[in-house]
Amino acid sequence: MKKICLKDKEFELFIPEKEVLAAIERIAVEIKRDMDGKNPLFVGVLNGAFMFIADLMRRLDGSYELTFARYSSYRGTSSTGTVKEILPLHPTDVEGRTVILLEDIVDSGFTMSYVMSKLREQGAAEVKLATMLFKPDALKCDLKPDYVGIEIPNEFIVGYGLDYDEMGRAYRDIYKIVE
Repeated sequence: MKKICLKDKEFELFIPEKEVLAAIERIAVEIKRDMDGKNPLFVGVLNGAFMFIADLMRRLDGSYELTFARYSSYRGTSSTGTVKEILPLHPTDVEGRTVILLEDIVDSGFTMSYVMSKLREQGAAEVKLATMLFKPDALKCDLKPDYVGIEIPNEFIVGYGLDYDEMGRAYRDIYKIVE
C-alpha cells in the first residue's frame, strides 16, 4: 500500500517492512555482542514497541528475561511533555542488573530519560536503550540511545506498532503523515 487514511489524516509509505527487519537484525547482532556473558533484563515499552520487541527477541534467540512497562506522554500527534506511568515495571528488582529498554521511537526523549533515571535510582548497574526509530532533530533532552534501528527526520509516523490515536499499529510498513 502506498497510502493509508486514519481518522482525519492521510499517510504515505515511508519505510518498508524489509528495511525495518534489516535494522532489527543489526541491533540484535550488536546486543548479542555487547551482552555476551551478561544476564540483561529486557523491558519492552508498550504499546508502540510490541512489534519491535517480538521481532528483536526472536533474533536474540536466548534465555533472556523480558518484562513490560507502559508510559505515555502523547495526545494526538504531539507530546504533552508529561510522562504518565500506566503499567509499572514488574519485577521491580533491578538492583545490580543491566537493563535494556526496548522502545519503538525516541523523539523528544522525555519519556526514556525519565524511565532511565528511575531505573538508575532503583539500583540498576547499567541502563541501555534500544530504539527502532530515532528522531535526533526532535530530541529535547540529554539522551543518546545505545542501539538505533533507523534515524528519521522529525515526521509523524504510524505503522509497525506506532499509532495515531491508537489507530494504525498493525501495519507492517511505516507511513509518514501527508500535510
